[in-house]
Amino acid sequence: MGENQLITKLEGLYHKFEEVSTFITDPAVIADMKRFVKLNKEYHELEQIVNAGKRYKKLLANLSEAKELLDTENDEEMRSMAKAEIDEIEPQIATLEEEIKLLLIHFSISFSHLLQMASIGFYFMLP
Repeated sequence: MGENQLITKLEGLYHKFEEVSTFITDPAVIADMKRFVKLNKEYHELEQIVNAGKRYKKLLANLSEAKELLDTENDEEMRSMAKAEIDEIEPQIATLEEEIKLLLIHFSISFSHLLQMASIGFYFMLP
């Protein structure tokens, strides 16, 4: 998954997180304990992804700034500092990308399981 694809996916999940955040504070949802528990679980899973996404975006911004400094700076000491920062940030980004991918897989499996359970429940509710 490319950087842009990952950012797009994270932004979509951020909007979903905001939506779920609103739902779990709705008195009608709170009164429906089964729905509340399901949404609360989804909220906590999305929260992990959203927090990792925020760290990812911050690292990408820091990397971009360091690369810009490296490209525009004439002072060798500043260029050396920028290069060191790039060398430090790039492996952090790669590690965080893998962490996010694992979180996305876990979320996808959990969400699929919930959909499957909901369809089974719906099947048994048919007359």
